[in-house]
Amino acid sequence: MATRVFWSLIALLLIASPILLVVRCQSDEDLAATEVVEGSDLGIVGDDTQVFGDGALGPAPGVDTICVFPKNTARLVPAGEETDLLVGLHNEGDSALKVVAIHASLHLPFDHNMFVQNLTLQEFYNASVPVSAQATFPYVFVVSKYLQPGTFDLVGTIVYEIDQQPYQNVFYNGTIEVIEAGGFLSIESVFLVTLGVALIGFLGLWAYGQIQQFSKKTKKPAKVEVGTGTTAADMDEWLQGTAYAQSLSSKSKKKK
Repeated sequence: MATRVFWSLIALLLIASPILLVVRCQSDEDLAATEVVEGSDLGIVGDDTQVFGDGALGPAPGVDTICVFPKNTARLVPAGEETDLLVGLHNEGDSALKVVAIHASLHLPFDHNMFVQNLTLQEFYNASVPVSAQATFPYVFVVSKYLQPGTFDLVGTIVYEIDQQPYQNVFYNGTIEVIEAGGFLSIESVFLVTLGVALIGFLGLWAYGQIQQFSKKTKKPAKVEVGTGTTAADMDEWLQGTAYAQSLSSKSKKKK
């Protein structure tokens, strides 16, 4: 009986599991006002484009960068959907700089040598930042929809030129959380949750059955105590119509 209930519970939970949703709340973040350089055009190149400098370039003196995920402080990245971030660049060097491109890549968090995905390379045209000025550049990337949800390291780099000499700054080197598009629980998670609930229910039914059986075995029948003293009326009622009662009746008559 318990086995039938167990499998029925699993079937019911698996049927209802697709309606389970996870709502992920994202807090808004106020962005500081920065000067956006006008007249800058941008172009988006595919994931297979070769990265500028091949990681051999370094930052120029006096150039600082910062990265912000707009309205996404939790850094949740839906797989297969566009994710926006803003790259702020502050030029305190001796010469104006020209922004060339922004690119990023995904790595395993415990080992950056384990490459996961090369993200979109986004090129800029006519984007310059004068001395003692700051500018904000948008970057849009898409994580592969086939990527398993989990934690990964994102390494983002902005490439620029000063006096035709290329440089690059790493504007972000940290973790992001890749989730399924729409914020749904993954199929694996739904299955594990429903299976866990079913197992807990089965164990509860089994434990209840064991307790019931144990209580039946240990329960002793109530003892019926028969008293030795009875009233005369009770004796008369029990002995009425018997030979013993008739003999007592005849004896009493003779005494009279």
